[in-house]
Amino acid sequence: MPGFARLPAFIRLPVVLACAGAAFLLSVSVSAPLRAETVPASRADISLTFAPVVRASAPAVVNIYARQVVEGRRSPFAGDPFFDQFFRDFGQTAPRVRNSLGSGVIVSDSGLVVTNYHVVGAATEITVVLNDRREYSARPVLADEQSDLAVLRLAGAEGLPVLPFRAGDEPEVGELVLAIGNPFGIGQTVSMGIVSGLARSALSVGDGRGYFIQTDAAINPGNSGGALVDTEGRLVGINTAIMSASGSSSGVGFAIPAPLVRAVVAQAEAGEDAFVRPWAGVTGQGVDAGLAESMGLPRPEGVVLVDLHPASPFRAAGLLSGDVILSLDGAPVNTPQEILFRLSVRGPGGEAALNYLRDGAGRETRVALISPPEDPPRDTQEITGRVALAGLAVARINPAVIAELDLPLSAEGVVALSVGGLAARAGFRPGDILLAVNGARIETPQDVAAAARANTRRWEADVLRDGRALRLRFTF
Repeated sequence: MPGFARLPAFIRLPVVLACAGAAFLLSVSVSAPLRAETVPASRADISLTFAPVVRASAPAVVNIYARQVVEGRRSPFAGDPFFDQFFRDFGQTAPRVRNSLGSGVIVSDSGLVVTNYHVVGAATEITVVLNDRREYSARPVLADEQSDLAVLRLAGAEGLPVLPFRAGDEPEVGELVLAIGNPFGIGQTVSMGIVSGLARSALSVGDGRGYFIQTDAAINPGNSGGALVDTEGRLVGINTAIMSASGSSSGVGFAIPAPLVRAVVAQAEAGEDAFVRPWAGVTGQGVDAGLAESMGLPRPEGVVLVDLHPASPFRAAGLLSGDVILSLDGAPVNTPQEILFRLSVRGPGGEAALNYLRDGAGRETRVALISPPEDPPRDTQEITGRVALAGLAVARINPAVIAELDLPLSAEGVVALSVGGLAARAGFRPGDILLAVNGARIETPQDVAAAARANTRRWEADVLRDGRALRLRFTF
């Protein structure tokens, strides 16, 4: 540049920097469009844009609109043999419709969608809207309240976009993830964050109880059931809940890990209508610092067994109360929820390797992965007719009933499976263990059926509810 060298230094430096900046911007403007058209091939590429990941993943994330018809309040005199004829319409209100909004993920091109149980669990009508605005009616084919997962079948769907599961390794803390869903019903939205924690299992969030991925990617109402994907567009988890005092995202969200989601979907594809998980038949607690010191352990780790059911496969494998389980199939476990998660991912059938401590010494064994046994038979009895206990369905307690109703391992006798009609108005609830009716001891379901035929107007029932003894008094 003529005369440039004769310019003062304080003028020459800005000119040089300006030229360099122009050259940098020119190189970026030339290369950026080329990168935007291809899937990122390295972490350096990813730092430029997530558009290719979103473009591949978003079509498989759907909006879910669920409607539930809520029955109106019934008259308190309904069903009463005398007062019903006088107060038939007293206190009744018309049924009303309750709407819920959520998200879902297409996991099969033939129309299987996975979402949260709390989004569709009580719905009477479900509509699924795809990213391209196609609409399908849907019905649940499998629902599991404990994991807060449900699988829907779209009517007449085929050739749909599918979001692949992340296989093998779990995500790492600090890994970039994207949350895709329909927050507040405003339309499909993508938020970015990182995996901020793993194995969040010592808490209950939403309707799910177990093992969660924690993320700071913004999750808000309506995101429930949406996808948490990694930077390769693979499904890492199903967004399920947030921890917030205001009800909006505060940077602490939770997702159900993909391995459990994949296990639930596999059972739905196999024709199951309820998720079947292996039964442990044990109770335990995580080993904290105080417990580790009292047990003479070098550091707090594992789950100490407190109680084992006589039919427990862990007992059959040789474990005893006081043993500390360290890992299941090589994966460390530090809470009872982690044991349940690992068993659920494996599913019934076969065996799992178990490492545990007894008296400070390490041991190994293998435990059978079995469904909860129906032994003895539950022998369900339903009470019908114009009797005081009408609407009550009872069964003999066995391991399958214990798992179904989440009863204590020591529970025995007869339990209420479901309650309706006069029995509901008398105060019975599902899960009540019946001890006696009008002073007659209850030992079998047939004892309840016999007691219900008693010719009396005044009734007393002794039940065990959540570990507390109660006496229900009512007239008929």
